[in-house]
Amino acid sequence: MHSLFLYSFLVKRFQVTLAALVLFVFASGCAVGPNFKRPDVPAVEGYTREPLPAKTQSAQIAGGEEQSFVQNLDIPNQWWTLFESPELNTLIEKALKGSPTLAAAQAALRQGRELLYAQQGSFYPTVDASFTPSRQLTSAVFSPPLTSPDLQYSLYTSQVGVSFIPDVFGGTRRQVESMRALAEFQRFELEAAHVTLSSNVVAAAVQEASLRAQIAATKEIIAISVKSLELLRRQFDLGYVARLDVAAQESSLALVEQTLPPLEKQLEQTRDLLAALAGRFPSEDMEEKFEFSTLHLPNELPVSLPSKLVEQRPDVRAAEEQLHSASAQIGVAVANMLPQITISAAIGGASTQINQMFADSNPFWNVVGGITQPLFAGGTLLHRKRAADAGFEQAAAQYRSTVISAFQNVADTLYALKSDVDNLKAALAAENAAKLTLDLTLKQQQAGYVNYLSLLAAQQAYQQALIIRVQAQANRFADTAALFQALGGGWWNHPNNSTATPASEGSGHS
Repeated sequence: MHSLFLYSFLVKRFQVTLAALVLFVFASGCAVGPNFKRPDVPAVEGYTREPLPAKTQSAQIAGGEEQSFVQNLDIPNQWWTLFESPELNTLIEKALKGSPTLAAAQAALRQGRELLYAQQGSFYPTVDASFTPSRQLTSAVFSPPLTSPDLQYSLYTSQVGVSFIPDVFGGTRRQVESMRALAEFQRFELEAAHVTLSSNVVAAAVQEASLRAQIAATKEIIAISVKSLELLRRQFDLGYVARLDVAAQESSLALVEQTLPPLEKQLEQTRDLLAALAGRFPSEDMEEKFEFSTLHLPNELPVSLPSKLVEQRPDVRAAEEQLHSASAQIGVAVANMLPQITISAAIGGASTQINQMFADSNPFWNVVGGITQPLFAGGTLLHRKRAADAGFEQAAAQYRSTVISAFQNVADTLYALKSDVDNLKAALAAENAAKLTLDLTLKQQQAGYVNYLSLLAAQQAYQQALIIRVQAQANRFADTAALFQALGGGWWNHPNNSTATPASEGSGHS
């Protein structure tokens, strides 16, 4: 009983002494290397060389609605609901729940955080307990190792060992700082994956609507060509037209019919893409179908301030965290060139009887301190420091490239939105003119006043104008979705996001 009390007293005294020493060494240390400072916001006031108009033009067709550019309008987290399509809302909800891409990004975030927590364990001492029983026979040539003359004996040894490397120069703190930045990088990668996935679903839905409209337009042209061919064949039977006219119309019909299978193939492939984005297999039936009549353009388009874009774009924030991590690695490299201090201690007992390990004079303890200053390592530490410097320069250049690409992305989308409605108006006018020309040509054909060349030209012009108009419609929807993506996708307004607004997070690092 007395031995156990003595052992408990020694352990507590040992723990208090070691803790005081560790606290003193750690508190007196400093973190070498540069303190990270967030890059300055680009000193630009706009995205385009010329001011944007307050509103776009309009066209009298689905997808031709007038849209207003609203400065500094916040973006909702579920921005796709502004298209007022229940089918689109349902499909994106399924995609966010079932996408393996998001599952992978979520796992990467968990991995990054666990690696951070693991690295934070370096701040604390390592404590190990061991128990070693042994049976030994010592040669009679040697003196008996025990206080008794017995050469054959059992030995029981139990001890608690503590080892600690004080973070005197902040190498461990810089490594934790780097790991925290990498965990934040994974968080913004997850946000980017959310934005990209929802944007891809919207783009694919618009593509499906476009293909359905193109297929409908092609079938309309085929129906017109079939009726025209039937008329020519009757006129040929009556001797009013030559066989050459009929053959030319048959050739024209075949060419139009030839354009239908590729469109149907693209439609099925787009449906497969939508299924894959939703985490489904292509063979699984998908209820949602998309046409232009089920989509509506948002009336107001957000135009965030340029100073906020670097806060809102998750790819820019991810690049910033990579820069932060690279900055901390410089401190790690510098700390590795400085003296390394180690502290270790052990307390335990040894006896030939297991219940006597801590009795009488059987307990033992030791405290060992050491300091090591690297003197020569073949240039390894120096070159690692230089490599860390180069890594920071690389991350800084990549960050600037990401920022420039973000601004270019927004500018390109704004220019596209400005011109899309003009293209749609021109395409709609061309379609109406081509349709009128075709209708008049068909009437004249019935009266026998036009040749087949005029008819073919009118059919081909209408077909081309119809397809161009459909594509112009699709561009308005696609570019509207692209603007929401280019401005960050509203991830900061997610109800489960710990950040209320992007501007409130990460205002500084140390």
